[in-house]
Amino acid sequence: MHGLVVKNTGSWYSVLTDEGTLEQCAVKGNFRIKGIKSTSPVVIGDRVEISDGMITSVDDRKNYIVRKSINLSKQSHILAANLDQCFLIITVNHPVTSTTFIDRFLATAEAYNIPVVLVFNKLDIYTDEDKEYMRMMKDLYENIGYKCVVISAITGEGMDEIRMMLDSKVSLVSGNSGVGKSTFINALLPDLNLKTADISDVHDTGMHTTTFSEMYPFKTKTDTDEVPNSFIIDTPGIKGFGSFDMQRENISHYFREIFNYSHDCRFNNCTHTHEPGCAVLEALERHDISQSRYSSYLSMLEEGDGKYR
Repeated sequence: MHGLVVKNTGSWYSVLTDEGTLEQCAVKGNFRIKGIKSTSPVVIGDRVEISDGMITSVDDRKNYIVRKSINLSKQSHILAANLDQCFLIITVNHPVTSTTFIDRFLATAEAYNIPVVLVFNKLDIYTDEDKEYMRMMKDLYENIGYKCVVISAITGEGMDEIRMMLDSKVSLVSGNSGVGKSTFINALLPDLNLKTADISDVHDTGMHTTTFSEMYPFKTKTDTDEVPNSFIIDTPGIKGFGSFDMQRENISHYFREIFNYSHDCRFNNCTHTHEPGCAVLEALERHDISQSRYSSYLSMLEEGDGKYR
């Protein structure tokens, strides 16, 4: 029997079968996916074969999004697989989403060919200064080529545009703790009534409310079958997003504007850090590449091998 993994609670997996039933399944202890060292061999969004309550095989993945595991195993932590798009929820205050976090997420998504929509949330509580900073960030990423949407999940402003983008897609929702992911999903699927939490008064950071990733069906106008084809994946809040399994020489490929300018560098193996005739450094000096994006690139380059010179 074939199906789609829609929930993972650590030991058990909920699989929505092609027949429309929901089966609780386990994974054999020696089950591994060839070529992937992951903290979990089966993830949300996987298409799997099941038999007698056991997942026996996983179909080839078209993509997946990965971050470093929080432990020291040097294994990857795959958030979800077979995605059509990601919504990265961002807040410019209460709490502040750093550009480094945004850029690392975008670079990872680029590496695995997953489109990302940047969603600026909490418009309803921003001061004029916050709104000006948000406009600057929005302009920065739109000029690079990323879709940006400004919303308030509380008031509903901007949510209709989000709904239009969900049709017939598997969409992952991610972001730092406290940016309003659960409120965002509740606005789209009010019957879920996902748990939300207040921001910490001491550190102005979010407190985790989502423990495990879960996929929810989203009913759209084109869904006529009993088995839906539009899904939203809720993920636990992420405090950090490190690069994983990226070749040092390829990191620049995942920063769109850096990659575009790199074609004009004097040397094919230019690291864009100190070389003469580097078109990227020249663009940086002209402010055609933002300092924040370049700093994020350097941080990932340095993480790759401990140095970037």
